[in-house]
Formats: sequence, C-alpha cells, structure tokens
Amino acid sequence: MSRLSNGQPFPPLEVPAVGGGTISLPDDLAGSYGVVLIYRGSWCPYCNAQLAGFSRAHGALTELGVKIAALSVDDEATSAALIAKHKLRFPVGHSADVGKVAATTGAYVNDNPPYLQSTGFVLAPDRTVRVAVYSSDAIGRLVADDVAGYIRYLTEHAP
Repeated sequence: MSRLSNGQPFPPLEVPAVGGGTISLPDDLAGSYGVVLIYRGSWCPYCNAQLAGFSRAHGALTELGVKIAALSVDDEATSAALIAKHKLRFPVGHSADVGKVAATTGAYVNDNPPYLQSTGFVLAPDRTVRVAVYSSDAIGRLVADDVAGYIRYLTEHAP
C-alpha cells in the first residue's frame, strides 16, 4: 500500500452512496476541483467537526466549482444520521471496504475495530492529486477554509 503523491492520477474507487447508487471516484468529481474526505466514523468528534466545517463552507466551495465526496466504514443508517445532523449537501459513501480503500488510497487503518483513519485529497479537474493529507490517528485532516483558499489561489494564478 503506497500513499498517493501530488500529480498522480487518483485511482478508481467505488463505494455505496447513502440513499442508493454508488459514489465513483474520481469520475464523480471530474471536470471540477474535487475533495475526497475519508473519515473515521460518525463517533469521531474530529470527523464531525471536519464534516460540519465542509457543510458550512459548501456555498463558498460551490462558488469555486468544487465538488466534495466523503466516505467511511459506517453503515448506511449511521451515515444517514450524520448527514442529517450536519445538513451535509454532498455525497456520502457508507460501508466502505477497509482493505480495498486502504490498498487504493494508502489510507492508514485502525486494526481493532477496523476503520480508516482520516485521509483527504484535493483533486485537480483532470483527476490528479493536488494535495494528499494522511493522518495516522485522530488529528490531522483537511480543513474547509484552507481548501477554499487553496483552490481560490490556484484558479487566480492559473497559467
């Protein structure tokens, strides 16, 4: 399992979406800047703060043309409750396969109980990784305001 680097294409990854269907990454984010948030679970206070922050920044990120997708190992009912709690307006994947996601993205894994550690990616419109943030435990993750500022900088200083 290797970590993804800047400039590398984001590999194909599919997870069930809350409410039905599938989140297909990076295809669902293609053509726009994209943010992929892998969170530990609805029980994690840091994950709740991160997701709530992205929910609050949704308008500003949408104005910048940013698409967001989040996923975890939580089941669909737990994920749906989290969406309602934070009024999330972006797709959330549930029941992610720990081994598959870790092998695909390089995310760190907690072994017992099994879940994915917080991992975040900012993708360019061409589906390549612009930023990869890996946490090996509870803290260290993408912050919505930082992502908005970074993408604003990239779009204003594009060659």
